[in-house]
Amino acid sequence: MHDELVDHLTRSTPLSRGEALRVIQDVLAYFDETTESYVRRRHRELQAQGLVNAAIFERIEADLKYRAVAPPELSLRQLRRIVYG
Repeated sequence: MHDELVDHLTRSTPLSRGEALRVIQDVLAYFDETTESYVRRRHRELQAQGLVNAAIFERIEADLKYRAVAPPELSLRQLRRIVYG
């Protein structure tokens, strides 16, 4: 499926073919998370670190710009609605 990438990783790293394939699958699964799931997960993680909502939503808003596939720009209100409904 990703033969060129697997070949590249096996040439440029000490990974075996099977290890390279697992790394690719893990990375693809990480970036397969929906925007809504990402926002909810990050909210829980940051809340567990003791951050307050104002700081949490600002951080999530900034972080979303660096996702592999940029989601639509969401307002702080939209972020809150994803978490709280």
